[in-house]
Amino acid sequence: MAVRKARAEWKGGLEDGSGTMTLGSGAFSGEFGFKSRFENGPGTNPEELIGAAHAGCFSMAFSKVLGDAGFRPRSIRTEASVHLDRSDGGFSITRIELTNESQIDGIDESKFRELAETAKRNCPVSKLLAGAEITLTARLA
Repeated sequence: MAVRKARAEWKGGLEDGSGTMTLGSGAFSGEFGFKSRFENGPGTNPEELIGAAHAGCFSMAFSKVLGDAGFRPRSIRTEASVHLDRSDGGFSITRIELTNESQIDGIDESKFRELAETAKRNCPVSKLLAGAEITLTARLA
């Protein structure tokens, strides 16, 4: 199967240092630092990239589940909110909220919700992140 790579380089101490994260494909390279991770400073952070990966993976998984059930989606839009919280042992990703809005012709609300939950359960990134609470709010547009 496919192996995907990404790399990061960090220079300096935690609070005064800085780094870059780069996807192996070269499609993205972004700066990150203490302020972009723990405050609202400029740059990206690991949680934001995990959110992008989870939103993309869920959207693709949902497209497959819908296709297997005989539906062709016109649009699947997903946002992931990744919560980084302080706990006794330091920081942890405790919760990911997936919010989805999809346009799918010929599907009823009940079937839509059933298939969305199936996609959430079977998405490879959801499986990887199963230690965090993952919620899904899906809306048929």
